[in-house]
Amino acid sequence: MITERLSNRLKAVASFVGEGAVVADIGSDHAYLPCYLLKTGKINRAIAGEVANGPYDSAMKNVLKEGLSDSITVRLADGLFAIKETDLVDTITIAGMGGTLIASILENGKTQLDSITRIIVQPNIQSSVIRKWAVFNGWKIVSEQILKEDDKIYEVLTMEKGLSSYDETEILLGPFLCLEKSVVFREKWEREIVEWHRVLLSIEDAEETDLVRKKKKQVKSQIELVRKVLAT
Repeated sequence: MITERLSNRLKAVASFVGEGAVVADIGSDHAYLPCYLLKTGKINRAIAGEVANGPYDSAMKNVLKEGLSDSITVRLADGLFAIKETDLVDTITIAGMGGTLIASILENGKTQLDSITRIIVQPNIQSSVIRKWAVFNGWKIVSEQILKEDDKIYEVLTMEKGLSSYDETEILLGPFLCLEKSVVFREKWEREIVEWHRVLLSIEDAEETDLVRKKKKQVKSQIELVRKVLAT
């Protein structure tokens, strides 16, 4: 059963989907998320979009196996172009990719966002890129969640239309997450500080080019910023 093997990170994404929403799950892979949303009765209809043939075939097989072919449409398309106007989609979910890739999917498919009221994303890394995209494209972060699964840490961001403005700390750490400062949040950024120190050590003896100086300054600034948040 899909409901039994859905990962905790995808369950977290599902928790932010509104009751009765029409969902387009982009990069749906095996279509686990839309199948779960249908099986639990949270939604009645969904689109599962995939850009590659392998995952598209897997999604088709799972939807058929779960008996949901009448409720989930699986489409082979690039990003948001899996959505058709007649679908009446109001919610987009994108999970399991890097933040830069998610932001590029949203940017490249901006013409598809007119009817969308909520975007829920689960980036594996680089959440800050998505927050920057939101600011410059008329979206605001309305909730954030951070969780740990199989020793990996994930963030889930929910966005709705509206003007937003975030400072450097909020862009990097998350406007909600940096206020909550959960145990998992602290673990994530303590790990990052260790990694940043490793980066500094690796370029310590490098030739002092403008690029190296810029990198050192950026990393040291990030360490200072995060330490300040963790200390409060």
